[in-house]
Formats: sequence, structure tokens, C-alpha cells
Amino acid sequence: MMGPRQEAQGALFYDFSLEDPVPRDHLLRSIDRFVDLSSMRSHIAAFYSHTGRPSIDPELLIRMLIVGYCFGIRSERRLCEEVHLNLAYKWFCRLDLTDPVPDHSSFSKNRHGRFRESELLRHLFETVVARCIEEGLVSGQRLAVDASLIEADANKQNSTPKEEWDVRSIDPADAPRAVREYLEVLDHEAFGAASEVDPKFTSHSDPASQWTAARKGPAFFSYSDNHLIDTDFGVIVDVEGTRSIRQAEVGSTRTMIDRVEDKFGIVPEWLIADTAYGSGPMLGWLVDRQIDPYIPVIDKAGRPDGTWTRTDFEWDAENDQYVCPEGHALKQLRRNYCDPNRGPTGKGVAKYRALKLTCQSCPSKARCCPNADFRSITREEHEDARQTARDLAKTDQYEIAMKLRKKVEMLFAHLKRILGLNRLRLRGPNGANDEFLLAATAQNLRKLAKLLPAPAALPKAP
Repeated sequence: MMGPRQEAQGALFYDFSLEDPVPRDHLLRSIDRFVDLSSMRSHIAAFYSHTGRPSIDPELLIRMLIVGYCFGIRSERRLCEEVHLNLAYKWFCRLDLTDPVPDHSSFSKNRHGRFRESELLRHLFETVVARCIEEGLVSGQRLAVDASLIEADANKQNSTPKEEWDVRSIDPADAPRAVREYLEVLDHEAFGAASEVDPKFTSHSDPASQWTAARKGPAFFSYSDNHLIDTDFGVIVDVEGTRSIRQAEVGSTRTMIDRVEDKFGIVPEWLIADTAYGSGPMLGWLVDRQIDPYIPVIDKAGRPDGTWTRTDFEWDAENDQYVCPEGHALKQLRRNYCDPNRGPTGKGVAKYRALKLTCQSCPSKARCCPNADFRSITREEHEDARQTARDLAKTDQYEIAMKLRKKVEMLFAHLKRILGLNRLRLRGPNGANDEFLLAATAQNLRKLAKLLPAPAALPKAP
């Protein structure tokens, strides 16, 4: 028998609690146990006025942003609609059924103001990292680093070629916020000072973004999201936004390692990375800090003509010389010369030369220097560190390290496919860092919720 037509009938009173309809195994229930915002008010209190109308609770805005980035809702306008409609979101944000949801404009007002001035989003990220350490998910022994390109909110149609770009013509007083931020980071090692080479195109709307074709496809404007992770459970311990060039990405590694040491006292035993981080200065910096670099070395010592390479010569550190396979010495200086070209280059590279007479009478000249009168070898300033990395590459631990490095790539895949961070919504270096910090915070919270789920609810007594 067909039942009666269902019609909604309003009631004068409702006995209803948001605690009941939210499932016990809902992701937000597990995440909520690890969201500690108790220190947030004291952190940001100095940036509020002591008089005037009360503001929107900053904890509410932060909780809404956590919901948005955990579930890939990056549009703040849509986020407000979803929080208004979804009971689980309301419960997580500590809203009642009748409580109003803040307007979407409140986010941009606070983000460009007190949130950014107080570095609140970094404080939130570091609070979550501290909780991961407390729960035993971070040992700090083996860290891995990598970078991923995130498309910027910029279009080639609104850009200028480098031949026509003149930064001196920009008036900061009339410039948009992203352009003013670009002017502020011209001397920053992660942006303007990372390289003397000007990009092929510069965006008018977001000039700090980098024009790049690194994906071997159509070029686009982008930023690099740099992650430093602990390889035990794949927890992100630091994050930094930079230009999408190798020099800036490598430089951010030093910044992040210094920051986690200052903040959490983490000094890793290993650093795992790909070949982009295998330059001499980077390896030298790691070895000086007694960090084992499990990194492929950038080595251009190979010779296309099949003659002996630098690796065929034995380094004699005690006598500051190379010894060729025939037993002859290649020295940097044999006596004091007034010719400056004979001494150190001052560019972090030293030249070692064999005697001309020795090479001319050597039976292996055809295999060593067939087209030159004598053999010379260049040695970089950080060659000892490079050799340390080469020696580590021959160990069994190196294979383990290369497998652990894939955890960084998995996090970037999760970032783009699950959280939807394929393209930035905010412009400028600060906007990029805000998005990267929120996304990394969401990934760590989801990691905590997955590894330490909420206990199952006990059955109700009859």
C-alpha cells in the first residue's frame, strides 16, 4: 500500500544537537582532536584594536579555512555556502544551526591584514607539526626535500617580454598588491636575487611568478611549492614558496633546514633529494653541518671523446695534487708566479696541470690529452663533499633513500589530485605562501587523522 504524501510541517520547538548527525567515523571528527587553537588568540591579540566593534572570531575563520583545504574547497565564496549547508562543517566550526556564517569578504580582509602581519598561518602550520612530533610521527633523522610547480593566477596575454620590462617605471603607490610584493622581494634569495637571468616574460598581474616550460609542454607562469618532509610517516615539517628555478628551490632547502632546527631542534642525519640539489655548494653546506647527502651529484666531468675523465685521476689531498694513471703529478702551483692566471681563479675552481714535457713523452697521451700539449684538471671548492655524496651512492642505504624520496612525490600528487591545488587563487609571494601553508597544514591533519583515527564509539546501554 502506498503511504501518505510526505509534507514538511514546521514545529514550534526542535530538540536537536549537531553532535548527533555527524558520523563517528567522519574525517572531521578525527581532525578535530588535533586542531589546537588555544595559543592563536594570544598570538594575534596585538594586531586587534582595544576599542570598536567586536570582530569575527579568528578561530572560526581558521576552522573554516581548514575545512576548505582539507576537502578541496578553495573558493571562499563557495566555502561559506558549504559551511552554511553542511552539518558536519558547522559542527567542526563550532556553529549552531542559527549562527550566521561570515561573509566571504572577511577572509581577504583578515588575510591581507592581521593574519599576514602576525604570520598566523605559519603559526598554525607549526602548531600542527609540533603535534605530529608529540604523537611520535616525526623522528627528524631522515628528511627529504623536493619542489613542485603550481600554476600562478596569471596569463601570458597580460605580460611583457623581458626586453620591454622596466621595473623602474613602476610606481609603488599606484601598483596593485601583488606588484608591490614583487618590488619588496627583488633582493630576496627565493625570488629576485635567486638568479641574474631575467624571465622571458613578466606578468602584469603577478610579476613575481616565473615563466617556465619545465613540464616539457606549453610554458606558463608558476610558483614552486617546496616541501621538507620527515620520511618516517611523510609528515611535512616545513614548506616554502619560491620562484620556479633551480637556484631558488635549492636555496629554500637551507632556509627550511635552519628553520626546523631553530623551531623544533631537528637536526637530520640524512637529507634525501634528486639531482637538482646535487650542486657543489649545496653538498658542501650539508657536509659542513654533518648531514649525509643522499643526493645524486651534478657531475659534468665526462668527456665525449672517450679520453680519461677526472675520476680516472687519483686525488692526493696531502700534497694537493692529482696523480694520473701513469703515476705523474698534476699540480696547481709548482712555484710562485707573478702571472695572476697561474694562481687560484677566485671562482671556487682550481686548475691542476701536468708538465708539458711529461705529457709529450707519455705513452698514454692519446688516451689522456690527444689534442692538447698537456693535461689539466679543474677541481671545485666543494669536491670533497661531492666525493662524499658519490661514496654514499655506493652504499645499500642509498637504495633505501631513493625509495623514501618517493614519499615527497606522493604528497605532491595528493596535493594536486585530492586537495585540488593545481592553480593558485591568490597572487604575489605572500598569497602563494599562504596557500602552500594552508595546504600543508591540511595534509598533516589528514595524516594525523589517518594514522591515529578516533576511537570507535561505545554501544549505548539498553
